[in-house]
Amino acid sequence: MKILKSIGVVVALVTCLAFAVKVDTGYKVGDVVTDFSLKNTDGKMVSMADFPNAKGFIVVFTCNMCPYSVANEDRILALDRKFKGKGYPVIAINPNDPAVSPGDGFAEMKVRAAEKKFTFPYLFDEKQEVYPQFGATRTPHVYILTKKEGAVVVSYIGAIDDSSRNPEAVTTRYVDEAVHALLRGAAPKTTYTKAIGCSIKTKK
Repeated sequence: MKILKSIGVVVALVTCLAFAVKVDTGYKVGDVVTDFSLKNTDGKMVSMADFPNAKGFIVVFTCNMCPYSVANEDRILALDRKFKGKGYPVIAINPNDPAVSPGDGFAEMKVRAAEKKFTFPYLFDEKQEVYPQFGATRTPHVYILTKKEGAVVVSYIGAIDDSSRNPEAVTTRYVDEAVHALLRGAAPKTTYTKAIGCSIKTKK
């Protein structure tokens, strides 16, 4: 049984690395971000403009099926609980094509959001237009955005922390530290880290 379970994990990870998406362009730290409008699991369209009192956003490209995304769901929930009331809510976006990644369709997103009791919007990038704008390549892939002088700019890009799979092994919480710095009015000490996860599954 243990052998079969191990084989299943290996197969899942190999599948994650298949259908790689190359995104050579995308936002860099300091760039101004264009607003988007995507469907939430409650059926409503959501954009950054719907959060007029927010100081910024923690945008996370994630999905249902990637083992790395699943391993980070509780951490994403914790970030929203910790920072939403301070002005940095989480916005999660599923960039995957469900024809390539079965289980990542809108119906399955609704089920997952209900099961995990997501406290943040879980949006579907159905036309796969938003993730290339950002330059996201993995799930999960995080972009911390900050409102500055009427614009929304990128302050951090990368991973949630330094342990992609095991929360007990975390020693550096990149997103947590970056948002705390921004709340103090300072620039994050670390602005780029490598996003570790599954490749985004794009339309063939």
